[in-house]
Amino acid sequence: MGVAFEVVTSDVDETVDRHDGPTDFALQLARRKARAVACRLGDGLVIGGDTVVELDGEIFGKPVDAADATAMLGRLAGRSHRVVTGLAVLDAATGELREEAATSVVRMRAFAADEIAAYVASGEPFDKAGAYAVQGLGGRLVAAVDGELDTVIGLPAKTLCRLLADFGVDAAAGRC
Repeated sequence: MGVAFEVVTSDVDETVDRHDGPTDFALQLARRKARAVACRLGDGLVIGGDTVVELDGEIFGKPVDAADATAMLGRLAGRSHRVVTGLAVLDAATGELREEAATSVVRMRAFAADEIAAYVASGEPFDKAGAYAVQGLGGRLVAAVDGELDTVIGLPAKTLCRLLADFGVDAAAGRC
């Protein structure tokens, strides 16, 4: 995108007790992450983000263990689900905040239990919403993506460019 940046992990608790659907859930976590990092930095723009998977009204975050990853993938197999990535851009010095979420629909191909077991054994599903990474080995499980692929990967560039523009950052010359 042509914008210099530094990666700073937030290390926040990703539990959300109350939410109004997957968009609200993802935006709550994006804000929480941005605020946690902003408190440590003091100035500069901080981008917080979070991605969730929603199927039949249920939100899938990151699996807690192999059994959880296996269960998530089993439910997603052969079905379509929504992936929502929430972004929050926060000016650490002023507290000014802009946020937006992007949504894509992912259709998974039908896959069998042995494929799920092999994928889970690879270790890739951990730390991934919905227990898969479309940009990695998990891409083999995906039949189609309706929407921006980078929303599913976890950093919707067009959305981020709009948010950065609100702070006077012209990232449009880059990937936007």
